Formats: sequence, structure tokens, C-alpha cells
Amino acid sequence: MSAFSGAALSLRPHRPKWASNTVLLVVRRLAAIPVVLFALASLVFLAMRLLPGSPATSLAAGGNNLSAAELSVNEDRVNQALGLDQPLLSQYGTFLDDLVHLRLGTSFFGSNSVLGLLGDALPATIELTLAAMTVAVLLGVVTGVIAALRKGGWVDTATRAVATVSFSLPWFALGVLGIVVFGVWLRWLPVLGRLPSTLDYHPTTNFVLLDAVLQNRPELVWPWIQHLILPAVTLALSMAGFITRIVRASVLEVLDDDFVRTARMKGLSEGVVIRHHVLRNAWLPIVTVLGLQFGSLLGGSVITETVFSYAGVGRLLVQGVLQRDYPVVQGAALAIALLFTLVNHAVDLLYTVLDPRLRKG
Repeated sequence: MSAFSGAALSLRPHRPKWASNTVLLVVRRLAAIPVVLFALASLVFLAMRLLPGSPATSLAAGGNNLSAAELSVNEDRVNQALGLDQPLLSQYGTFLDDLVHLRLGTSFFGSNSVLGLLGDALPATIELTLAAMTVAVLLGVVTGVIAALRKGGWVDTATRAVATVSFSLPWFALGVLGIVVFGVWLRWLPVLGRLPSTLDYHPTTNFVLLDAVLQNRPELVWPWIQHLILPAVTLALSMAGFITRIVRASVLEVLDDDFVRTARMKGLSEGVVIRHHVLRNAWLPIVTVLGLQFGSLLGGSVITETVFSYAGVGRLLVQGVLQRDYPVVQGAALAIALLFTLVNHAVDLLYTVLDPRLRKG
């Protein structure tokens, strides 16, 4: 019986140590997300209430020309209705209770649900960020590899110069320049909004490309792409310059390794050497940068969406700050932080795929 039990145990599949380590890494990363979101939510809560101005002032006026006494009375009523007359600690306790129960509240202006506002705005920001990331990676990787292979030549010098200029320019300057050149002078591209105002669009998921498939409306795709080009390229250019520098440095480091010289001695073509040997071993620092730059893209979307009147979370956040709309600002900041945190955790897990040394065990 003991021999049979031993044989049965020996037939059980053995889980590699790296797989267990990956599971533990996922659990630890997921457990850290609520802590990060709690810290950020607390900072945003405090920062909004320390800013000068109050939502009660705009709400009390209501667009009417009131005397100072009438305005003061109305402000007191608004503060009482919104709970802003309570001590700061009491407001914070209410905020934490709502946060634990996943209640983000309603906007002070219009009484719209914050979850509903984020549901409308978040797909637009995700579309913009993914499009910008795709353009930036394509430009950055191609130019970085070319610069590394032409080290010391005029191509290398010109590529590095253009990359330095591109990531040195602020997003709002690139956005305004794109509007003036391609929207006003050349009239090639639309400069405002996400879709033409004349186009009848009733979102199902609010991801335009997905809705075009679900609703069988291919006429949505090209206008959406036209409106996406300028804001996406504005975000991508700055990031692409930084990626170019990182890719160039990583490829140059790998090109000097023995296994690359061995691959060339075997008679492999230069394209095969670059794709299967150089880039495969240079990806780890590049992926690290991409994870960090994703956060920069989310931050840049705040400016870019405002410049192009692109209805995303960034524009929603700016409007909330200007109006002192506390629930909207808190919800938008949490949404951006959650995206950034999830992407960085995904990058950490991707290391185990790209680096075989992490899977040994």
C-alpha cells in the first residue's frame, strides 16, 4: 500500500518554483493596490479642501447677480446641503466610508453620478493612451535600433538630436503647434472633440472601434481615427524621443556581447540577429521604461485632452478642479491611479516572461 501511495505521489505534476513565485508576486501586487489607492485618495481629499475657493460660491450664485448678503446666505445653505459645513475630520470619515463601499458620489454640478461620468470618459482616455503608446513604441524602437546600428554616423547624430528635442518639448506646445499647422493652415485634420458633432453616435461600450463592430457602423471608424491622430501623436512624440534614447543604449550594450558575434559567425542574416538575439535581450530595460512612461502618458492626457477638447478622464479632472467639484476630482484621480498601478504591476509580471533567469527554481 505504501509503495502504491509513493508511486501515486510521484505521478503528481510538479509545479515549478518560478510558477509559485509568480503567484506570490501577483498576490502581493494585488494586495498593494488598495493601499496605494487609499493613500492617493486621502491626498486628493486633503488637497482639494486646501485649495482656495469653494464649490458653494458658484452654486450659491447660480448665475444670478446677488448681493453679498444674499450670496452668503445661499453659500451657507449649499454647504449644509453638501455636508461641507461639517468638520474636516468628519468629512474625511464620511469619504472613507463611501470609498470602502465603492460609492464615489455625485457631481456637485448637475448631480451626475461620478461612476457614470467615469464610465463615459474612461474609454476615451484608454483609446488615446493606447494609440499614443503604439505610435511611440513603433517610432522609438525603429529609430533607436537604426541609431545604434549607425553609431557615430550622421544618422545616429541626427536621430539623437531629434529625440532630445521631441522629449524636451512640453505637451501643450506640441498640441498647439499641431492645431495651428495641421488644423488651421493645412486643414488636414480636425482639432476638437472625439467625433464630428454631425455624426449620430449612441455608445454601447463607449469604445468607438468596438461599438462600430457591435453596431455594424463602419462609418464611425475613419472620423474617429481622424480626431484621434493629433492628440495621440502629440502624446507619442515626447515619449518616442525618450524611448529612442533607451533603445539605442540597450541595443549598443547587447551588440557587444559574445552571443551576438557567435550568431553572426554562424552566417545568420543581420535581420535575424537583430530580431532574435539583440532585441530579445535588450527588451528588459525597454519594458521598464514603457511601464513608467505609461504613467506619463496618463498625466499628459490631462493637458492634451484639455487642449483638444477630448472628452476623457483628463479633461474631466481639469473641469472638476476648476469648479472645485470634489467628488469628480476624487473619482478621476482614483481612475488614473488605478490604471497606472495595474500597468506597472503587469510590467513587473512581464519580467518573468522576458528574463528566463527569473524563472529558474
